Amino acid sequence: MRLTAFLLPAALISAVGIVAADEPKRNPFRDGTGKASPEPAPAKADPIRQGPRVLRPAEAGVGQFVADVAFTDIAGKPGKLSELKAARLLVVAFTDTGCPLCKKYAPTLARLEKEYAGKGVSFLFVNPTASDAADDIKKAVADHGFKGRYAHDKDGKLTAALGARSTTEVSVLDSARTVVYRGAVDDQYGLAYSLDTPRNNYLTAALDGLLAGRQPVVAATTAPGCELDRKDGPAIPLTYHARVERIVQTNCVECHRKGGVAPFALESYEQVIGRKGALRRVVDGGTMPPWFAAPPAKGGHSPWVNDRSLTPADKADLLAWLVGDLKKGDPADAPLPRDYASGWLIGKPDAVFQIPRPISVAATGTMPYQNVSVETSFDEDRWVQAMEVQPTAREVVHHVLVFAVPKGDRTRGEGQGFFAVYVPGNNTLIYPDGYAKKLPKGAALRFQIHYTPNGKPAEDQTRFGVVFAKHPPKHEVLVSGIMNRQFTIPAGADNHKVTATIPVVPFNARVLAFFPHMHLRGKAARYDLRRADGGTLPLLDVPHYDFNWQLVYRYAEPVSVPRGSTLIYTSWYDNSAANPANPDPTKEVRWGPQTFEEMHLGYLEYYVER
Repeated sequence: MRLTAFLLPAALISAVGIVAADEPKRNPFRDGTGKASPEPAPAKADPIRQGPRVLRPAEAGVGQFVADVAFTDIAGKPGKLSELKAARLLVVAFTDTGCPLCKKYAPTLARLEKEYAGKGVSFLFVNPTASDAADDIKKAVADHGFKGRYAHDKDGKLTAALGARSTTEVSVLDSARTVVYRGAVDDQYGLAYSLDTPRNNYLTAALDGLLAGRQPVVAATTAPGCELDRKDGPAIPLTYHARVERIVQTNCVECHRKGGVAPFALESYEQVIGRKGALRRVVDGGTMPPWFAAPPAKGGHSPWVNDRSLTPADKADLLAWLVGDLKKGDPADAPLPRDYASGWLIGKPDAVFQIPRPISVAATGTMPYQNVSVETSFDEDRWVQAMEVQPTAREVVHHVLVFAVPKGDRTRGEGQGFFAVYVPGNNTLIYPDGYAKKLPKGAALRFQIHYTPNGKPAEDQTRFGVVFAKHPPKHEVLVSGIMNRQFTIPAGADNHKVTATIPVVPFNARVLAFFPHMHLRGKAARYDLRRADGGTLPLLDVPHYDFNWQLVYRYAEPVSVPRGSTLIYTSWYDNSAANPANPDPTKEVRWGPQTFEEMHLGYLEYYVER
């Protein structure tokens, strides 16, 4: 049997098939000679040349409160971090006079300080090297024209409070001393390499987004430089305002707020303590925040930039507070409130598409998937860099998939890949410069909407906004799926396995994200990469799949999929009476679009290496 192809331009769709578990493996992709395309030697991590790596923000301390540490600047004037809160944002830039990378970045920092001075951004320069001479520091300040205060942190207290890891690191604090970005200035310079211009301007992208009211697309990276000894900073009091409010705000409030998709709000101290029993149960049991990828090995780091799980420190502190004295703390320690205005989180869209008529959702029962098409009117291809799906009745919308259906191809189905997705807590996607999706000229946008009645009648008229890239991207982002339509799940089976593969990947690609999809009998899912030498690399393991949360698992750093390798998507199903969500354990189940049927569909987001 031939299944829908993945990882291929349209011209190659007929050339490569996806093979189901019960079909013999074959190599359908050939070059002009009739021989299999050769596989290049896989690239290995360079032990010497190192640039910034994107990190999961929570593991880098983004979202944490910084203690009000005192310092003395090189002019002999004492100060405290709280005295610098007049600015909308404070950039704390670590530097010294001996580190070669600090010397290279000094002109960049001076330029950025000048560029953002009129935008409400202040700079504090911190030298963590006790051995640097005062005269050398003053000369460097004069040579580069730094205008902000410069602290020589000989005792390391300021460095410890900020949690700095290297001499080139910058931290951005908002006016409530919450870390909103931590990492590299850009990637122009690293260990044993230099570029003419940076490929990624991490700091400026973060500042521009924050000043516009958006969270940074990349909120944390490593910052190659001279490594610093890690010391514990001042203890942050375990109170609601200083610690717990930030944990809840970062991990819960996007859904648990007035007008959010969750059944109750957690925006105030009273609301949190009113739900303390429920919070303690779901946090201790790991069911909230929703995240189902297997955890990294002990001591390891999550590869997922959007990992929703609580860090061990956040989980321990939240549980300790919930079973403790519930101290409220000093209101001056509170974070800035999150702004969830009814407007667009991606900024003003260049174009908005809305389903033409409201869809009525009954108070009770179930609804079949709704499919509505909206025509576009562009007479040329457009490159989309940011997108946002906005249901108007979020409380009853389970998830939305938006498909860009090319003109003349109105039969395109799920397997060819979605264009945009909405799930509770994840309705926006903003790509960095150099990445974008192509919206073909004359395409139709097909909205596939899954509604879940919640006890109250509602009407929804979902809309979709896009922001176009300013120039054609270096990388075209593509999405498609590995799927098997030919399965049968026996009645009563409690662990039925279904597999599909891309037997030979025909070119070098980099995977950005995964989106496994099943219905109510879905139990677990897994993506694997089998190399040409026979070795297998696990890519994503979801040991406990939950249909109620259609999550995207997005890599912090794209993963290489070499030409000639095999991609495998496997899922398991529980069609037994022990599955409380099972519509009918006495029936065989096959492929179908409704929730009482099933799907075996593993989406991947990727780009092809040119």
